[in-house]
Amino acid sequence: MRIDKLDVYYVSMPLIYPWRTAYGVDYDIHSVLVKATSGGHEGWSESTPFFAPTYLPESAGSVYYLVTEVFGPHIVGRDYETAADLNRRLDVFKGNSFAKAALEICWWTLEVARTGTPLHRLLGGETREVVAGADFGIQDSLDMLLGNIQRAVDAGFPRIKLKVAKGWDLDVLRTVCATFPKMTFHIDCNAGYTLDDLPFFKAIDGLGLAFIEQPLHYADVLDHAELARQIETPVCLDETITSVKAAEQAIRVGACRYINIKPGRTGGLSNSLAVHDLAQQAGIPVWVGGMLESAVGAAFCIELATLPNFTYPGDVFPSSRFYERDLATPQLELTPQLTFEPLTGGLPTPDPEQLAKLTVRHHSVVPPA
Repeated sequence: MRIDKLDVYYVSMPLIYPWRTAYGVDYDIHSVLVKATSGGHEGWSESTPFFAPTYLPESAGSVYYLVTEVFGPHIVGRDYETAADLNRRLDVFKGNSFAKAALEICWWTLEVARTGTPLHRLLGGETREVVAGADFGIQDSLDMLLGNIQRAVDAGFPRIKLKVAKGWDLDVLRTVCATFPKMTFHIDCNAGYTLDDLPFFKAIDGLGLAFIEQPLHYADVLDHAELARQIETPVCLDETITSVKAAEQAIRVGACRYINIKPGRTGGLSNSLAVHDLAQQAGIPVWVGGMLESAVGAAFCIELATLPNFTYPGDVFPSSRFYERDLATPQLELTPQLTFEPLTGGLPTPDPEQLAKLTVRHHSVVPPA
């Protein structure tokens, strides 16, 4: 497969409600979409590291720059029999998994367009529905949070994820767990704590949480392994798993008992598959996460989560959860069973009108003349 051209779009998508976490607040989601052309076929990708480097060192601006000025010119105009071939071409560049994912995922979506095979089948998944969980960022008040949780419980969601940060943690969790004692909760710390906060982690050991997601520094495995030895609640890694190598090391030192997989954070779908397989071999369940992408990027998460070791309900959401109108069509909707159906009729693509409205910058990458 020869990649003839890349059209790169930096977009800003306004949220219905601000997304608050331990590292700050986002009012808009900044994302990079790439349309790759190969002969008469087109394939889209989306990579969403947010506006500022608060989640990880990358940002939407850095991804846009690298794809348009460095990585894109390095891969365009060449043939790639597999996605692994494209990754090997990018191996000369260090890190920057979100930027690499923006290009690697294009290989897969071009292959979908070329062969007519659903993405989940290309990935080795099953044609099965993907179970979704509910997820709440830091809210304006505890009453607001309790009301949102009640609606999620009434709707029948199988588990609820809560963002926490210092000042919005222990008392909130005690109240929530006492109010909803039969509900499955886990918390996401977004790397906002250290081992000095061990008393907090020990204090929540008795709350029955499914796990604690990314409690410590984003690049750390050793302190996470130490924390895992000190507490009973399982540790889940998210930000730390930026590569297959990072997953190997985390598993080797016992840093986690769950792993969250996001295609952008791991460097694309091939790396996501490798992390899935490593975790499965180690007896570690995985679950799919998202970055509040449009339906373009969220669809990749749904397709990926059809693999067998994705056993915990994922962070995948209907388009209406975050956006008045999604960037892409068709929009993603939950079934009455609170699941997403695998996409057998093609992947979502940007609506031209919405793409034009939300695009901040656009650049085409073609082979040199």
